[in-house]
Amino acid sequence: MKRWAPSALSVRLALMFALVSMLLLGAIGFYLYHALHKEIAWRDDQALLGRVQRMQAILTDSRSIEALRERPQLYENMLGNRDNLLWVVDAAGQVLIEINPPGLPRPTLPATATAQLADDPNGAPLRLAWQNMERGEQRLTLIAGKVLSEREQMLAAYRLKLGAALGCGMVLAFALGWLVSQRGLRPVRELAQRTAAIDSQHLHLRLDEYHSTAELQALSQALNHMLARLEGGFGQLSRFCEDLAHEMRTPLSNLMGHTQQTLQRERTVAVYEDLLVSNQEEYERLARMIDSMLFLARTEQAALNVQPVDLHALGEQLCEYFEGMAEERGVVLRNEADGELLADADLLRRALANLLANALRYGAPGQPITLSTRREGERLAVSVHNLGPVIGVEHLPHLFERFYRCDPSRAQPGDSGGLGLAIVRSIMQAHGGEVRVRSDEGGTAFVLVFAA
Repeated sequence: MKRWAPSALSVRLALMFALVSMLLLGAIGFYLYHALHKEIAWRDDQALLGRVQRMQAILTDSRSIEALRERPQLYENMLGNRDNLLWVVDAAGQVLIEINPPGLPRPTLPATATAQLADDPNGAPLRLAWQNMERGEQRLTLIAGKVLSEREQMLAAYRLKLGAALGCGMVLAFALGWLVSQRGLRPVRELAQRTAAIDSQHLHLRLDEYHSTAELQALSQALNHMLARLEGGFGQLSRFCEDLAHEMRTPLSNLMGHTQQTLQRERTVAVYEDLLVSNQEEYERLARMIDSMLFLARTEQAALNVQPVDLHALGEQLCEYFEGMAEERGVVLRNEADGELLADADLLRRALANLLANALRYGAPGQPITLSTRREGERLAVSVHNLGPVIGVEHLPHLFERFYRCDPSRAQPGDSGGLGLAIVRSIMQAHGGEVRVRSDEGGTAFVLVFAA
């Protein structure tokens, strides 16, 4: 069952503030109540013991009990109100002196030589203090009592006031907490309004950084970074759509132009056969482009089948596969790869195959192409090196973009349509690695870097 919670953050903060205030005020009120109760009880007990001692002093100084009974004002003034009781009882249990305005029954107490404090054993709301004394040959028990009803009434009124104060404090804490949270969350609302104003047409806009508030500063920085990534992604998507339209339009224009030109008048069978052969090449180019795009989409979404891969054995397979193409160009394939790597074997094979095909396509004839591995700290680097034309520095940052070509006019048979290196980068991103390129007079090297 889902627990209810207010949707507004300011109301949640106000409720939590009120709850904390209630707990704090309740703890303080609980402490004050028990401290007051303990203090009143201690004072009453001391007063009862004092009465017993003063009555003992009066009895010691008086010549007879009868004289005290004839002059009750000597000790009645000591009591002062209807809540205080006094009994003087002899050894036979006969009450000699009694001051008992409420008319409560005389309590039966255990014999003891020292003063004692206890509640009424009969269950009456009464606190008692008693002491035994000897007056000549006479043994007396002095009992002082106090009715607790007034104390309980006062404590009950105090509890009621504490409860009312706690309720008012909670309501006031909620109101103040709501006002404070409304004021404190104003920058958040402003940030939300500014964020809501940014759409796909205004991704270049950025949010103000709230340097006075650490949390909002971190949030605004994170949102600005996200907007920068979205802007880059939208720009890349727009360029991709444009490049895709351009790449698709070229073969389609060739197909339509050749077909329309051939159909303008009657042709020989040989001409029609040449047209079909030419169209077949364009169809294959479109098919390779579509396959590469599908492969890119699947690579970005599919889960990896990671397993140990013998890099030397994989290199032998690739060298054997490209052996025919290498012989046509007079190129020698060298497999110097060594070691084992945890990766998706099919994707790794596709990445290295794209790099080898790229090296064969653009490498210098008669020069070797080397597949090698090396350790870079805790990472493993797999490189494909060839000798050929130096790639311009202005092209290096864009080589792995989709449909990018250093020379768009050069389209060789088997061309990947500018998606081969983009596939390599996508494969490396799926493995959590990176791909680098270096091109100078010493040759061109594409390096796949995997985490160990």
